[in-house]
Amino acid sequence: MSAADFGRLIHISKRRERAKEDAEQQKKKLEEEKERLGREINEKFTSNAESEEVTKPVSTSGGLVTLGEMKEKHKAIQQAGDDVITGKREERERLEREKKKQEEEKTVSQKRMLSFNFDEDEEEDAPPIPKKRLGMDPTVDTSFLPDKDRESEDVKKREELVKEWRALQEKEKNEFLTISYCYWDGSAHRKEMKVKKGDTIQQFLTKGLEVLRKEFSELKPAGVENLMLIKEDLIIPHFYTFLDFTATRMRGKTGPMWVWDAAGEIRVRQDAALDIGEAHPAKVVLRSWYEKNKHIYPASRWEAFQPKKEYRRVIDDLSTL
Repeated sequence: MSAADFGRLIHISKRRERAKEDAEQQKKKLEEEKERLGREINEKFTSNAESEEVTKPVSTSGGLVTLGEMKEKHKAIQQAGDDVITGKREERERLEREKKKQEEEKTVSQKRMLSFNFDEDEEEDAPPIPKKRLGMDPTVDTSFLPDKDRESEDVKKREELVKEWRALQEKEKNEFLTISYCYWDGSAHRKEMKVKKGDTIQQFLTKGLEVLRKEFSELKPAGVENLMLIKEDLIIPHFYTFLDFTATRMRGKTGPMWVWDAAGEIRVRQDAALDIGEAHPAKVVLRSWYEKNKHIYPASRWEAFQPKKEYRRVIDDLSTL
């Protein structure tokens, strides 16, 4: 090693020692500064608490107290000291006052939303005030414009009319009607029965079958589904009601469908185009009998009822008589 290198090493070692001494001094200064700040903080936060404890001793002027009461008094004194130190007492009281004020304002606003009357005794019973429509000229025709009030009145009137119509329908359905009918097996056996206008053809056939079974042995094993009702040469389905024909005043091939209390068996007289307003009794027929004799008069004239078809008596009907 040369003398220059040796000198350089000595210089570097001395410089490291000086840096180490400077670091130890700075560390020592920081520790002293930290201890000084800690003492100042402790003095600030403990002086007031100690003074409160000294100035507010536990009062036992009422005599002996229990351990629990003594703990509660100590706790109250400590809480008061903490509030004084941190300044939380005034803040907590302020927050409680603001919260109470907000609750009172909310209660008042809710009461005022119920009515414009500020009298508390009448607010709950006050009816809603209707809004007035301003700016409309009464001399101008505004019927073509949308109007909520007029539309609501129209809806109310329609509902009233619907209720009235339903009530009339129910009343008419419960009215009694005398049905002239006969069991047809090639010859007529005349009967009469009272039914309601709202009854269906199936209900009528059920009641008539109970009566006819007593006289005709071939009907004893039969059910309602084996029977047919013929009115004015039309085969009526079982689901129709008598009101369907009396309300529409529909006509059949040989007379009016709405006349059920026919006086007797009537056929076309002289002029087939002449409408004399007479009707034939309804015929109750076994379906098996119709299938065997549908090619023979009068079964050959019978056809299924079609509600949209218009049936009229014409001169051509004489050819089938």
